[in-house]
Parts: sequence; structure tokens; C-alpha cells
Amino acid sequence: MTTKMKAALITGANKGIGFGLAKHLGLSGWQIIIGARNQHRAEKAIDELTSLGIKVLGWVSIELSDQAGLAQAAKEISEKYPELTLLVNNAGIPGDMSVDGLHTQMKDIHQTIDVNFIGTFYFTQQMIPLLTKNNGRIVNITVPSEISPYWHPLAYVASKAAQNAMMGVLAMEFQQQGTPLEIFSVHPGPTTTDLNGNMSLPGFHDIDTVGAKLSELINDGQNHQGEFIELYPIVKED
Repeated sequence: MTTKMKAALITGANKGIGFGLAKHLGLSGWQIIIGARNQHRAEKAIDELTSLGIKVLGWVSIELSDQAGLAQAAKEISEKYPELTLLVNNAGIPGDMSVDGLHTQMKDIHQTIDVNFIGTFYFTQQMIPLLTKNNGRIVNITVPSEISPYWHPLAYVASKAAQNAMMGVLAMEFQQQGTPLEIFSVHPGPTTTDLNGNMSLPGFHDIDTVGAKLSELINDGQNHQGEFIELYPIVKED
């Protein structure tokens, strides 16, 4: 009997949490497909991962603001990697985190929601036929919809709240319709990445710590349909 290949596509896997997850999933036996906007950064990540003995199947251009490009990417993935069983929606933009909600510009709201929600939803739609065929899983990297008094950039939080709603609706419909597909969301908690300007405060974790814990969650053998899982909740700084 042959062992079924475990192949995972991680968007934004060339850096930050996406790279940390690619590393630890790869070390646990998954074969990795890098989703990235930039070829040079994708190839740099591939070199780093393969130097660790990780099997990287290749990279795919993912630009969440370009729906035509996303449709083409989904077609390419289906043709090149028909064994894909895991999609991790990790890529996103921060929006302007330097302003309060009242002074957030509409341009920033539009751009952030267009990428983090609309782009993510559209790409997920495009990938669902292949993932359903393979009894696959979709994992969204997100933040709580509940507003934290300690950290609440409006454009970013709004875009992720919409993504959380997407996850909840799809999970319910998959269950109601008997679709052999699982979707859930994970909040990694405060993590030092370039998305937040490499912020490092009490309670923050590095991408290696978060990547390892995310990998453990994905590999735990449990069904997490419709769940919102917090790895490291946002806590008040002492």
C-alpha cells in the first residue's frame, strides 16, 4: 500500500508566520507549495526550506488583489498538484495600523478588505473543487472578531472579521450539504513579523514558536470544522 502524499499550499509562505508554518509542516512530513507575490522571495524561501531537508514542490504566484491571477493560479495548482489536501490562507496586508479608527481613510478600508477578505474568499472558492475531491482542509490565519481594547486597527480587524464570517458560513454549509471538506480559523496571537513592523513586546512570540504550534494543531488528527482556535490570546501588557 502506498502512503498518501500530504501536500500543503500556504499563501504568503515566503516570510513571517507563513514561512514558520511551511518550515514546521515540512519537517513533519508535508510537501510544501509556496504561495507568494514575488519570485525572488519565493525562491529564497524555497532554498532555505530545502536546506533543512524539506520537500518543496514549487511556488505559485498569489496576488490576492488580482482575481484573474487567482483564477489562473488555482488552475495551475489543480494541474500541477492534483494531490493537494491543505490550503492555508495566511497572506494578507496590515492596512494602516498607525491611525485610530475614526481617522482611517476609506482607501485603506477598501484595499485591506479587498485583499484580506475578498481576495481570500475568491481564491478559496477557486480551490474548493480540488480540495473537496481530496477530502481536504482549509485553515485561515486570522484574528478575533471581538474587539480587543489593547489592539484594534480598524481596516485590518474589519477584514479579518469578514474572513471569520466566511469561515463560519462555509463550515455550516459543508456540514449541512455533506461536503467532505473541513474549514477552521486560527489566531496565532501576538507574533513578531514585518506585518506589525517587527514589533516585540511582552507576550509576543517569534515565527518559529508559532509555526511549530500551528503545525502541531494541523497534525493533531482532530476535526476542527467551524472552530476559531486561539494559539496565544492577546493579553494586556503589564
